[in-house]
Order: sequence, then structure tokens, then C-alpha cells
Amino acid sequence: MHWKLVIDCAEPHALAGFWAEALGYVVEDNSAFIEGLLAAERAPAELTVEVGGKRAWRHLVGVRHPEDPYEEETGIGKGRRLLFIQVPEPKTVKNRLHMDLHPGAGKREAEVARLVALGASVLREVDEPGGRWTVLSDIERNEFCVS
Repeated sequence: MHWKLVIDCAEPHALAGFWAEALGYVVEDNSAFIEGLLAAERAPAELTVEVGGKRAWRHLVGVRHPEDPYEEETGIGKGRRLLFIQVPEPKTVKNRLHMDLHPGAGKREAEVARLVALGASVLREVDEPGGRWTVLSDIERNEFCVS
């Protein structure tokens, strides 16, 4: 079985880049597939954009774990995958679903600093009997935790 978590956003390519770096994932390369669809006139060029010198879908992009399988023809991952889709409405409330990142014992502060350097913001530090963690937000204000 493979899966994907779909994340609504305003800027899918920017958010995908953030999370690819944050998780050590790779941004999916759909360019060969897209070029084939364009050449066969099965997709209009206005649905695409150039990112990093390659053709990509304008309104969506996926990231996948680098060790997971993927379809060579399409570039689409068949394992642990996040899909970022552009939506018109802005984020307005706290996430109902969020990621918890676990860098390992004694590495939380360094990981938080790395994520802040990528564009994340620290929202608060939590120190409870059940544990310690840092609540952050990504570049589109989606909350996540590092423990």
C-alpha cells in the first residue's frame, strides 16, 4: 500500500520545497510526463509552470521519501508522500492534523534551529510531565511539532 497526505496551500512549490528539506524528501519530478502530455496535446500549457528549469504542474506538486519506489514514467511516488495543492482560500484556524518530527535524543534544539533557517517560525515551547516539544509553523503557518 502507498499513501499520500494532501495539504491545501497557497504556494505549492514553495511549501513542497520547505517540506522536502525539512523531512529529507525529494520533490517529485513530473517533467518528462508533463512534456509528453503537452506534446500529445493532452494537457494545456497554462496548467504548467517552469520550476528549476523543468516543467511542473502549476497548482500541485508532490514530495516523496527518497528510498520509496516511484513510477519512472510519471515521477509519482508509491510510498510515503505529501501532495501540496493550491487552493484559493487562506488558512484561518489551527490545523486539525499536524506532523510531529522526532530528530532523536538531544537533537531537538538543533533541529528547531535548522527548520527556522528554512523559514519555519517557533510558536511556543511546551514542557509537560509527558514530555518536551517545540511547536512551530511552516512558511504558510501550518503548525507542526519537534520533540
